[in-house]
Amino acid sequence: MSTGSAGPAAAPRPRDQADVRRHNAAAVMAALGAGPRSRAEIAAVTGLTRATVGSIVDELRSGGLLTEQGARVPRGVGRPGIDVALDPSGGAGVGVEINVDGLSAVLVDLTGNVRHRASRPGDQRDRRAADVLRAAARLVDEAIGEAERLGLVARGVGVAVPGLVDLDAQVLRVAPNLGWREIAVPERMTRAGAGAWPAVTLDNEANLAALGELWSGGAGSRDSFVLVNGDVGVGAGVVLDGRLHRGSRGFSGELGHLPVAPEGPECRCGARGCLEQVAGLDWILRTAGLEDLVRSGVDPMSALVAELAAGDAGANAGVAAAGAALGVGISALVNLFDVDTVVLGGVYATLFPWLEQPVRAVVDRRVLSARWAPITVRASTLGRDAAVVGAARSALRDILLDPLGGAAA
Repeated sequence: MSTGSAGPAAAPRPRDQADVRRHNAAAVMAALGAGPRSRAEIAAVTGLTRATVGSIVDELRSGGLLTEQGARVPRGVGRPGIDVALDPSGGAGVGVEINVDGLSAVLVDLTGNVRHRASRPGDQRDRRAADVLRAAARLVDEAIGEAERLGLVARGVGVAVPGLVDLDAQVLRVAPNLGWREIAVPERMTRAGAGAWPAVTLDNEANLAALGELWSGGAGSRDSFVLVNGDVGVGAGVVLDGRLHRGSRGFSGELGHLPVAPEGPECRCGARGCLEQVAGLDWILRTAGLEDLVRSGVDPMSALVAELAAGDAGANAGVAAAGAALGVGISALVNLFDVDTVVLGGVYATLFPWLEQPVRAVVDRRVLSARWAPITVRASTLGRDAAVVGAARSALRDILLDPLGGAAA
């Protein structure tokens, strides 16, 4: 079982000269992930010589992965530098999210820009896995077709699911909220596709949401944070020193099954009082009297936000109570991992204006170090797209880790 995951910039330690060059090329690509730089700036950031950087840049330009953006006026004495940037046409990743309340897909180019987006709202709990996966495969087919129309090569497909994923076997072991067990999602989706697909990889949605936030630069200078992804279920992605923490068997982050109310309602996992039963979307909608909208195929969030904005007492009380319960779970994570930033994603990003204060109040009270080291609580910059964008960017991981191989493909 995989025990960890890094962002696209974290290549394996080089073993021989060819491996050294691949490693250096990956470092150049990573340096450009934050935006255009001159060759001199790339050399300064990576620690490589200017000659090495120049050679690698030329090779990656020939492979269609980098482009020049023209001369930049120098700040001081010296010749103007020519900026180098990732080439948007160098490839694209397809991301798909399978969630309880619907399906979504995006096409993300090499620079991280979303070039295509599609969604199919609707409750998936009453549908057979085979039907859901066929519908998800159709979204992939559409995204690949859009990539071809835009002149992009789809280099990979990433799939985000709400459950425990065996990364080595690429099998969804269990997704309690969907009622799924032992589903080889990539294999079954590929068989359902209309044409030839690039490689498909599977991962947990909260982990991909955290990676999406990290890779998009949404975490800013923070390289350690917790992203809590909320929907019907609740998951967490823990990033420590720029790396996703997966645990010894790859199953970490199931925050939604942390018991916060031992005598509370029974969870689909079989336990009682799990966090998602008192802070998940179903519970919030139930308290607001909007739960029937989920099964109607309509996104209930717009109705919920309208009631909150109008000051509806039931909706505001429900979100406040969910925020307090969420604060308990977040406090446990912060006390365990000593991170200073908590990012709320999924529906929690949409509800952040009403969740922030109840979450912060509990965190400030329960986190032991909060008095001396305040905790930042903020909404995800990617919002509800964090997991699906993270899935799409994860599909580009191979080309970012081995750009010379990708350029030659």
